[in-house]
Amino acid sequence: MAWVLKMDEVIESGLVHDFDASLSGIGQELGAGAYSMSDVLALPIFKQEDSSLPQENETKHPPFQYVMCAATSPAVKLYDETLTYLNQGQSYEIRMLDNRKAGDIPEINGKLVKSIIRVVFHDRRLQYTEHQQLEGWKWNRPGDRLLDLDIPMSVGVIDIKTNPSQLNAVEFLWDPTKCTSAFIQVHCISTEFTPRKHGGEKGVPFRIQVDTFKQTENGEYTDHLHSASCQIKVFKPKGADRKQKTDREKMEKRTAHEKEKYQPSYDTTVLTECSPWPDTPTTFVNNSPTPAPTFTSAQHNTYSVPDSNSSSPNHQGDGTSQGSGDQLHPSATIQETQQWLLKNRFSTYTRLFSNFSGADLLKLTRDDLVQICGPADGIRLYNALKSRSVRPRLTIYVCQEPLRSIQLERQDAGNGDSGNGAIYVYHAIYLEEMAASEVTRKLALAFNIPLHQINQVYRQGPTGIHILVSDQMVQNFQDESCFLFTTIK
Repeated sequence: MAWVLKMDEVIESGLVHDFDASLSGIGQELGAGAYSMSDVLALPIFKQEDSSLPQENETKHPPFQYVMCAATSPAVKLYDETLTYLNQGQSYEIRMLDNRKAGDIPEINGKLVKSIIRVVFHDRRLQYTEHQQLEGWKWNRPGDRLLDLDIPMSVGVIDIKTNPSQLNAVEFLWDPTKCTSAFIQVHCISTEFTPRKHGGEKGVPFRIQVDTFKQTENGEYTDHLHSASCQIKVFKPKGADRKQKTDREKMEKRTAHEKEKYQPSYDTTVLTECSPWPDTPTTFVNNSPTPAPTFTSAQHNTYSVPDSNSSSPNHQGDGTSQGSGDQLHPSATIQETQQWLLKNRFSTYTRLFSNFSGADLLKLTRDDLVQICGPADGIRLYNALKSRSVRPRLTIYVCQEPLRSIQLERQDAGNGDSGNGAIYVYHAIYLEEMAASEVTRKLALAFNIPLHQINQVYRQGPTGIHILVSDQMVQNFQDESCFLFTTIK
């Protein structure tokens, strides 16, 4: 068996990580555009212990404010989060406002800041399968993006970047002291991610999140300043207007007493503060093609398999290892425990466990966590704390071919060692999705090949022909097969 990788540019969907936003009582005010947000109360079991919660008379003063010029729905309960309807592909203005008091964050005076705008899932169920959902969307909508910036209409944005592997994010620089407006276009509609079972299903909600960073001493924009988000639903063109009208007519039919339970519709949507995006800011790659090394390939009957964390059984293509290094240790400090919660998609509970060390959290039983976090998140948190590796569906071993002739290589294949003492070192590739795209992704990670340069993966067949590696071919691989690979331009 042999593989050939053709190196070129390719657009690959990036991963979108989990996002949890605090749902709290939200009040909005037109005119000056100010807003207030009541803090989420701790659960009764922790009330007497959590002294870090701010008092009611304490008010937060965020350094920035983001206002989307789209009306909120009138059919939202008084203490629920606002919901805004958008039309697919329509440009909506997000005003980037400097909300600092005198003397706040003086280090950014006269300097630019970077903001990343994302559209992500609101539903927890979809957050867990976000990568698969976006891959399916990309397959059905080739060449399209989930989120775009309307550059001609935008004002004050500089150095705009969109990453081919991040279809749901845009980034740009802006000057807080100047008038800045970013016009966004959302191209995915809410019903595209609803199972078609009975027809007429409700569309899923999304979130628009803005994360802003300042420049560090080394010139990179990685120092987090502020994050805010809002809940949206996206309809086909004109659909948002019809939905807004329907909600308004329903509210008009309610009695005055019933109307008091709902918040009024506002002409604009103020994004409310939330936890920062758990990952570091996206690094946008250079899309110019670069030369790649060329290798030859052959099959070997014997091989050595060193330990490799290049593609662990839990690896989902996000560029990080999900091995034992991600487990929470009893010696973890409070800060390290907070980072672990964020990394493992428990940002909703970082404040609740703000005084917990690793040992404190690990002492909680399954029933404790279910009582504190609810059945779904409690069981998920318990499983994460007691994480065990899941056996992969298929394991293959891949070796980069040594720099010598195919003929000599085949002569020495029976022994697994060459005449000059060289050893064939293989990487273990663990497959969960059983898809050709997963093979490509994990090969790139294992051998440090830029993913965007891999155009196709072939398997060398009879008489040396190149056969395109498909999902069906991967599903028919024998477990623990051994491969060598080469690359061609």
